[in-house]
Amino acid sequence: MAAKVCLVTGASSGIGHTTALELLRSGHIVYGGARRVHQMEAIREAGGHALPMDVTKEEDLQRVVRTVLDAHERIDVLVNNAGAVVHGAVEDTPMAMARDEFEVNVFGPARLTQLVLPHMRARGSGTIVNVSSIGGEIALPLGAWYYASKHALEAFSDTLRMEVGQFGIDVVVVQPGIIKTDFEAGTARQLREISGAGAYRDMAEAMAQAAEPQAGVDSPASDPEVVATTIRQAVESARPETRYVVGWQAEALLNLNRSLSDREFDATVTGRLA
Repeated sequence: MAAKVCLVTGASSGIGHTTALELLRSGHIVYGGARRVHQMEAIREAGGHALPMDVTKEEDLQRVVRTVLDAHERIDVLVNNAGAVVHGAVEDTPMAMARDEFEVNVFGPARLTQLVLPHMRARGSGTIVNVSSIGGEIALPLGAWYYASKHALEAFSDTLRMEVGQFGIDVVVVQPGIIKTDFEAGTARQLREISGAGAYRDMAEAMAQAAEPQAGVDSPASDPEVVATTIRQAVESARPETRYVVGWQAEALLNLNRSLSDREFDATVTGRLA
């Protein structure tokens, strides 16, 4: 198939980095955007492009989109992957941190989408991939703002899909389960800093201990390649699915949430933290 011009955010590590390399291996033209440009050297070495970008800064978003358009006169694929996570009880989490969560996980992708849509409409084609999470459909304790932001991203994606389908543009949501990345490397520390000394300390400590790697025990989490492969398949499909569930525990947790009542699901989750 013909090479597509792809822009991948959050490409300095984890799912974004692996996705950029997967798309390059498949023959596509790839631009990776991230704040830590020095961590995208492998993308450059593979024939891609690495651009400095903070998804919360308007000038960065406009500059990156203009850079790609100046070079190729089109953007065929946008992968909104950049994300942030904050762990702490609702009562304890500073609102500034909550707002930052939405800036990165919702408003950044939304603004970048606004910038690429006119060009996709003009060509009558395009694919927008929004990397959500199983947390876009379920919620667990001590992560309200992350889950709220991912729920918002999915609702945004659903509306967007219905609006832009008439112009030949596909909108895809990817819901990874538990993936081996550095994304939640600071989970235990964050839980203890925000909620480790107050009314929610017992729950916070239980979750912190569960999040800490155990010596000599390999994590059962999926490698980011499984997500990258799924994204590539969606990008290359003539008619991609609207949602892809991928990775360890993803289907199981979503099915559990769908099959139980809210109170039954709550009891199952909190019972494991008791």
